[in-house]
Amino acid sequence: MWETSKPHRLLAKIPMHIIYTDRHLHHDPAHAVIDGKVFDSEDTPERAETILRAIQKASIGQVYPPTDHHLSPILAVHDRGFVQYLRTAYTENTKAYGTPGAVLVQTFAPRNLRRKPNRFFGLPGYYSYGVGTPVLEGTWEAAYWSAQCALTAADAVVGGEHAAYALCRPPGHHAAADLFGGLCYLNNAAIVARYLQQRTPLPPAGERWSEAKVAILDIDYHHGNGTQEIFYSDPKVLYCSLHAHPDDDYPYFWGTEDETGQGEGKSYNHNWPLPQGTTDADYLATLNEALAIIVDYRPHWFVISAGFDTLAGDSIGGFKLTLKGIGEIGKRIASLNLPTVIVQEGGYLLEKLGEAAVTFLKPFSSHDRD
Repeated sequence: MWETSKPHRLLAKIPMHIIYTDRHLHHDPAHAVIDGKVFDSEDTPERAETILRAIQKASIGQVYPPTDHHLSPILAVHDRGFVQYLRTAYTENTKAYGTPGAVLVQTFAPRNLRRKPNRFFGLPGYYSYGVGTPVLEGTWEAAYWSAQCALTAADAVVGGEHAAYALCRPPGHHAAADLFGGLCYLNNAAIVARYLQQRTPLPPAGERWSEAKVAILDIDYHHGNGTQEIFYSDPKVLYCSLHAHPDDDYPYFWGTEDETGQGEGKSYNHNWPLPQGTTDADYLATLNEALAIIVDYRPHWFVISAGFDTLAGDSIGGFKLTLKGIGEIGKRIASLNLPTVIVQEGGYLLEKLGEAAVTFLKPFSSHDRD
């Protein structure tokens, strides 16, 4: 059993900062008509709305709108050409084909590509690795403000809040520096981590810090391949992920135990691929291993990629976690008492999604009194 670091101290109930914007509603792939059929996507607007209603009903935090940090924090993570593509893809696609419609990939870049396309027709397959992540008219606006939600939550934590929650939609952890897929366009957790690296807290007496260390814990059912690749060579960002084994589920090409980082980042990437049907007990035992590594790393900031598609019955999940298990996961993570930014990722079981989010977040709205 994971124990809190200060088990005998009184806990104060502190309303969390919840960052949310309704601009995510502009991205609705479930209503995109493609080849005469309605596109079937799990990332519906109702996901975020369900969580928002549950949070408001539970009164665990104050909801704030995001502030605009502009493009600089995004470009600190993502390739400029990639960002420009996402900003203009819908418009350019309309010009290229003479009619408005979702931007879909027809030809993907192979492993040994020789060139980057100079015209729009080749760019969708150059920057994307999946057909299930269309670019719609409102996709860039939703993705941009999803990142701004994450950055605003980071500001709250830098400003002294114990923890803050970014209700991000669309999610982000499958997006790499110049690739998008898996319902993700901009990598919110990575953008926050890079942002926090440049905001070093005051060191203890006798210590010197040149750059902040950030730990990212990814508890989404799927491996955060984009986050891993962004920081694969960076020793100042520790990435730990518990997820479905890539032999069993998306994203298939990343997420095994032997992916441990490269160069200076060697040994700062840790994956725990888990079998289908993983239960609370097995998941929590593995989580303890990850938390021990995070404690040893001694990060200045902590980022959680919080996906609740680990719940039993999730339409694109394969684990069997219960709401009680989700609550215990939140309790053990919160017990590290680190300045924490929580970024929403997946979770598609709408009838339980709001309750799962509230159950996970409640331990973060309590912390040790000074």
